[in-house]
Amino acid sequence: MSNSSNSSKTGRPAATEDQQTPSRKDTDAKNVLLLGFDWGTNTSCIQGALSGSTELTVNELVPTVVGYAKDGIVSDLLPGNATILYGQQALKHRLHLKLVAPMANGVLKDMGPARDFARYLRTLIPNAAALEIKAVVGVPANANNAARESIRQAVSGIFQRVLLIPEPFLAALGYRGESQLNTPGYVDPVRNSLFIDIGAGTTDVCLVQGYYPTSEDQISFAFAGDKVDELIADGIKKTYPDCDLSILKIRELKEKFSYTGHASQPVVVNVTVGGKPRKLDLTEHIGQACNALLAQIFDAVKALIPKASSDSVSELLQNIIITGGGSRIRGLDSELQRLLTEEGFDQPVVKSVGENYKQYVAKGALKAAQQAREDQWQQLFV
Repeated sequence: MSNSSNSSKTGRPAATEDQQTPSRKDTDAKNVLLLGFDWGTNTSCIQGALSGSTELTVNELVPTVVGYAKDGIVSDLLPGNATILYGQQALKHRLHLKLVAPMANGVLKDMGPARDFARYLRTLIPNAAALEIKAVVGVPANANNAARESIRQAVSGIFQRVLLIPEPFLAALGYRGESQLNTPGYVDPVRNSLFIDIGAGTTDVCLVQGYYPTSEDQISFAFAGDKVDELIADGIKKTYPDCDLSILKIRELKEKFSYTGHASQPVVVNVTVGGKPRKLDLTEHIGQACNALLAQIFDAVKALIPKASSDSVSELLQNIIITGGGSRIRGLDSELQRLLTEEGFDQPVVKSVGENYKQYVAKGALKAAQQAREDQWQQLFV
């Protein structure tokens, strides 16, 4: 790398062979932060390390929301009389804020709040003012040029350089266990796999075969966590028209009780409606919404598998991996595996990444940043 950071002269004696001063290259590396950035519709994650180091200097999960103080708000209701709050603080004080989600369906929808949110994330980076920040940002599979340009504009002047890479590939890279690559029987997810990344705004299905996927290797559709929330909300309104549950409450119930296939037991929840306790049977509402998502994923997977080379398909079918928030839906992996088997695919194996799903895209993005060539970075200007 060739930054312009120079050490000042100290007047000290020259170092001996056993006590060499850092080279300019070493000094410059210490002034570059490599950042992995998963800009999610509902939750964002950043992981960063100084160039040449594997130690994380920043590792943050932040709800992707910006809250602007309502007009005429009484003094001292918001922390420090702030006019803008972010993330968890914005959600905590939402009664007195206008909440804005900068993203919808996996793409930026509001440039002002998006830049405010990106500026806030920069404040979470220690000593950011003294660093050149190179950020790999995950983008939905098949994100078009307009969507990519919006991300560049949102972080221009906040990060110095950027590289945009499809999120499913980054998830595979983040999920990869480098220490296990030489272990007999370990299946490398980056070598040959099919990743299903279920976020809030989009579901991305992607062939991962050792290189950055092309548009032909990916399918992305706007049916994901938010759409499941919407279907559950619509079902509740039809069955219980006097129950006006907030979307945050519906999301909470979905995350706790979601399932695919057949319910193992009824989903009966206690809620407060108009200040009075109520019991709602949401078994059918949650099941129908989650199974609708499963059907969409099944169709996308069926369409993508034939695009892999015939020599790779057998191994590919053994490595179908579900990640993102939707991976926590109970039974989704086993039900998808059942459907593929019934469709005639040869012994498919479908698994979910587990509890650490929120960090895999950012973790993979940081790995990509550490591996990126200098000519791959795009320089950003204010």
